[in-house]
Amino acid sequence: MNLRDMYVGQTGIVAGFSQTGRSYRRKLLSMGLLPGTEFRITRIAPMGDPVEIALRGFRLSLRRGEAEAVMVETR
Repeated sequence: MNLRDMYVGQTGIVAGFSQTGRSYRRKLLSMGLLPGTEFRITRIAPMGDPVEIALRGFRLSLRRGEAEAVMVETR
């Protein structure tokens, strides 16, 4: 499952990154989305872009392409 398939209030753990998201991988890692990191979906814009997640004490907004690159395990 990728982050784009989740809904508001759902929690998950970063499992890795998809092969199509190679260009985003380094950027996402530098923003704190490391494998094993727990997060919660806090908001999704009406048109689905961007998605806001809460992790490690801060909130992060991701564009659609970035969110599709993050593979997750849901809780």
